[in-house]
Amino acid sequence: MAVKNSVLACTQLECETIEEMKASMEKAKAEGADLVEFCVDSMTFTHITQVEKLIMERTLPAIISYRFKSSRNSSRGSCKNTCLQVLRRALELDVEFVEMDYEVASDTSMCEYIYSRSNSKVIVSSYLNGGGKPTTEKLGDLIACMQATGADVMKLEIAVDYITDVAPIFEMLTHCQVPLIAMAVGSRGLISQLLSPKFGGFLVYGSLGDKSVPGVPSLLSLRQVYKLEYLNADTKVFGLVSNPVGHSKGPILHNPAFRYTQYNGIYVPMLVDDVKEFFKTYTGTDFAGYSVGIPHKEAAMACCDEVHPLAKSIGAVNTVIRRPIDGKLVGYNTDCESAISAIEDALRERLGTNGVASHTSPISGKTFVLVGAGGAGRALAFGAKSRGARVIIFNRNFERAKALADAVSGEALPYECLHEFCPEKGMILANASAIGMEPNSDQSPVPKEALKAYELVFDAVYTPRNTRLLREAAEVGTIVVSGVEMFIRQALGQFRLFTDGLAPEDFMRKLVLEQF
Repeated sequence: MAVKNSVLACTQLECETIEEMKASMEKAKAEGADLVEFCVDSMTFTHITQVEKLIMERTLPAIISYRFKSSRNSSRGSCKNTCLQVLRRALELDVEFVEMDYEVASDTSMCEYIYSRSNSKVIVSSYLNGGGKPTTEKLGDLIACMQATGADVMKLEIAVDYITDVAPIFEMLTHCQVPLIAMAVGSRGLISQLLSPKFGGFLVYGSLGDKSVPGVPSLLSLRQVYKLEYLNADTKVFGLVSNPVGHSKGPILHNPAFRYTQYNGIYVPMLVDDVKEFFKTYTGTDFAGYSVGIPHKEAAMACCDEVHPLAKSIGAVNTVIRRPIDGKLVGYNTDCESAISAIEDALRERLGTNGVASHTSPISGKTFVLVGAGGAGRALAFGAKSRGARVIIFNRNFERAKALADAVSGEALPYECLHEFCPEKGMILANASAIGMEPNSDQSPVPKEALKAYELVFDAVYTPRNTRLLREAAEVGTIVVSGVEMFIRQALGQFRLFTDGLAPEDFMRKLVLEQF
């Protein structure tokens, strides 16, 4: 278990009135913030005394910031004057931190205040938007210029297009000799905050519970899920490589399990567009392993140096481990066994043979209807075939369905025929598509009436836990198996691979069932 460190969690407050600022500050305090940033440029005020009142009545340590470029004031000249007035007064009142743009910190009239301040620490910030991918050279030059202003802390806000653009930011955090705050703006920059303490970042930004900000984790998740105070330079990084990634429940399972087993690791969501480029960028041994989700399970296999035989036969990986001894990427598939065993156990329970040794799978000889031919679909198809089922595949892209059907000696049918497909009773239906996943939880791949033909319905979707497909299947008397059960089992398999064998099964199962 990593030793607890001093990690500052901050939240930016953008409110129009002092009353709203104070109310938001109390909310931030309740959610675990160590300090707040008062974005004064968001406020409507008529006199500097109103800002003074806010400063004097603060109940948390504070950063006073004023960005005149984003201010409500229409006149650039008067706005800059107001900006300078607010920042100077904050310095005079010994606020813990005063943040100013690099342009403002370079202003001659501000320099004397910076050098004559008593207790306030000065944060000099710069916002990079556009101009191409950030490089270590470009960021290094900017940091050198900012440092020359006399800054105590430097802050970079960088708009990123891809998660790979965050890599130079981590390099800057690691090697910067002055305290640095680095924030990659946008949903693809989320890891810049979650991994900041590992690489030496000065503080981490979190959002208030009722205010979702792309790329900014919530304060509650920082405190309750990620617990960044346990991170240090030796922490191993794991995560879900997927697009979309917001639905993932992996962080609320793997992070507590790491702490429970005293393993020094963190598990984070990684919104990845180009999986090949991702693996080419993050090559350090710090990045130790990944869950692989939609739509990268097949493409990720080609990025691996070695692939486990089962995953190779399936043609998809859902887990990639960086082998410590040589740094090579090794691909595995824990989807297959987790999904098929969940279906088998449900059938055995209905038959009253659960726990009774049998060499024959209850799937054997049954018609196994599969919706979806992506990574999860391939795992289910190969698993069903290995148990002796007859596999029928439906997919919107018929060519993909046909290719998978050929691989498992099954049959592919046009997607439009799915609703009427009913050659026999007692079939098994498995949804391995994203149909029914939040936010489209009102959808189902098969109408309720058609579900009567199935003995069991399995849905790989686990957000929501009880999908429309499963609700309607239960209503017509069919056995249902939630994707949550597959999620638990595949996560246990992944966790064993992540930690070289550790897996607190009872703890992880209890955690998922409580949280989902």
